[in-house]
Amino acid sequence: MNAKVDTDQQPAKAKLLELVDDILAHDGYGDIRVEVRILKRRQKEVILHCGKQYRYVIDCPGE
Repeated sequence: MNAKVDTDQQPAKAKLLELVDDILAHDGYGDIRVEVRILKRRQKEVILHCGKQYRYVIDCPGE
């Protein structure tokens, strides 16, 4: 896998893991929803829903 692509994905992956930790520590119910949209120029928009929305644009690997 391309190292740059992996680096671009790290903020979204780190936030997702942080949200999972937050929900597991929460004294109640919670949910997480992940949306991925294909953009132009070999990019994707990743939207993490968990009360708030966290948006990331990442480069896609060449196909």
